[in-house]
Amino acid sequence: MRILVSGGGTAGHIYPALAVAHLISESPGDTVSFVGAPDSLEMRLASEAGLRFVSVRASGWDRARPLSFIKGVATAVGSLSRCLSLLRDERIDAVCGFGGYVSLPLGIAAVLRRVPLVLHEQNAVAGVTNRVLARWARAVCLTYPGSSASLPATARSVVTGNPVREAVLAADRARGRAAYGIADDETLLLVFGGSRGARHLNTATVHLYERLRNVAGIRVEQIAGPAEAASVRSLLTDIAGAGLPAWWSVREYVDGMGDLIAASDLVVCRSGATTLAELSVLAKAMVLVPYPYATDDHQTRNADPFVEAGGALVVADGDLDGPGFAEAVLGLLGDPARRAEMARNTGTLGRPHAADSVLEAVRAAVAPRIEHDTDNDTSTDAKGTS
Repeated sequence: MRILVSGGGTAGHIYPALAVAHLISESPGDTVSFVGAPDSLEMRLASEAGLRFVSVRASGWDRARPLSFIKGVATAVGSLSRCLSLLRDERIDAVCGFGGYVSLPLGIAAVLRRVPLVLHEQNAVAGVTNRVLARWARAVCLTYPGSSASLPATARSVVTGNPVREAVLAADRARGRAAYGIADDETLLLVFGGSRGARHLNTATVHLYERLRNVAGIRVEQIAGPAEAASVRSLLTDIAGAGLPAWWSVREYVDGMGDLIAASDLVVCRSGATTLAELSVLAKAMVLVPYPYATDDHQTRNADPFVEAGGALVVADGDLDGPGFAEAVLGLLGDPARRAEMARNTGTLGRPHAADSVLEAVRAAVAPRIEHDTDNDTSTDAKGTS
């Protein structure tokens, strides 16, 4: 098979796409290229993963800014010709899209070229790109069964779970603790907001300093994001009053996130779908703070199954500065038995083989096309020997 995989804009779209692309690259006889925007996060991550990267221009839009929508559509139309040529020239067998703006022109090109299109939706509510393309897709792979309600009635959906990177599946608690100098008897609180950080979550966590410093054996690893790390360090220094505390690290970004998650005892984070997929395969107790401006409030919807399973507590972003956030975090830090139970509950929702399931959907979509091509080759050979 010759496959194009696409997903861009945020790590939530990119990491699941990379997981499936990596799986395809290891399959004998199959080839894969990653399609994304130039000078983008997906370009960097795909290149670091050793995948061939194909650039296609894409532009996002904001519903509150109509002009940005016009620009985004115009860019997608301009990129359509490139995608059509790419599919034809490379004789692509299937396109697998994971959302993001760059997936739109590629998906439309696949429909026009009659190349099998398979989509993956990470969130509980389908994004705009997948809603547009779903009516023509051979399959729409879902993380959450309820996502089908936000798709066209004719969409052919299948629940696969959200693909998780091999590096996360192979994560190791002992290795993570050794890498970050965390002793076995220390309690690690891991805080992060996603690939771009989260200002309100960062500052609310720092304001827990006085209460956290009284937790015996506490360690804090805070991944604040490149744009926020300096201000978070400054705020923490001001509150601590004597420089950065040795037991609290503020980092811009962590590449080996899997081992750090595995090393943690409690995770405080947003509820992006890819984050939750990784935390579930590693079975972690969580305090989730859904991003309040996510389209259709999908981060709250993402968190619902974990709350229902007893694996997570949810604190609304608007409540971060109230007592509920402190009570949730401090209460769980002081209750190892409850954390262990929550971790087990989270683990029941993990789907470590989601990437395999998505690849199975791609193979099923391609099979009729390959059989048709094989029949045509056989027919031509027979005519030539008659």
